[in-house]
Amino acid sequence: MNSPSTETTSGPPWDTPPASSAESAAGQGRASEPGRGQGFLPGRSGLVIPLVLAGISTYLVYGMVTMTVPENTDFPGPRFYPMLLAIVGYVLAALLVLDVLRHPEKRDAEDAASYTFHSDWKAVAWLVGGFLLFALGIEFLGWIIAGALLFWCVARGVGSKRPVFDLSLALVFSSLIYLGFAVGLGLNLPSGLLGGL
Repeated sequence: MNSPSTETTSGPPWDTPPASSAESAAGQGRASEPGRGQGFLPGRSGLVIPLVLAGISTYLVYGMVTMTVPENTDFPGPRFYPMLLAIVGYVLAALLVLDVLRHPEKRDAEDAASYTFHSDWKAVAWLVGGFLLFALGIEFLGWIIAGALLFWCVARGVGSKRPVFDLSLALVFSSLIYLGFAVGLGLNLPSGLLGGL
């Protein structure tokens, strides 16, 4: 008597059962996972903002160190508030760097397949341009106008679509800051174009 054969025969390829949906989904996830094997830059374009913030803080420190202060100047003096702003700028820049490094920006599979990394350079251009305009034009334009333009550029950079409202609000804020520092604290902020009014 012949014993039944234990050898299994494989059928044609079209009879092979498909892989389970869980296995196929895992494979697709590994293939399309953004940021895998693409280096350090993907998802970390936000490092540009703390870099700009640290640069502005360094500019404040340079101006504070090279500033000529009379010996009989009372506290707090003209170096006190720039020092506070520089310290706050450095702290915020460090916190932003830590946040971007710990939580890089996530992208979906379509973006990962189309781009090496994704950055909103239009927003970066508005922010950097606003800071440069403020730093280079504050002496000529004055604090109120330069500060208002800085506020307006930042609002545009973060996605605001109401330019007239933003500019009006910016003028109000820059005027209040000017009054608080120039009139309330007696600091000499640049008046620029509005100096003769």
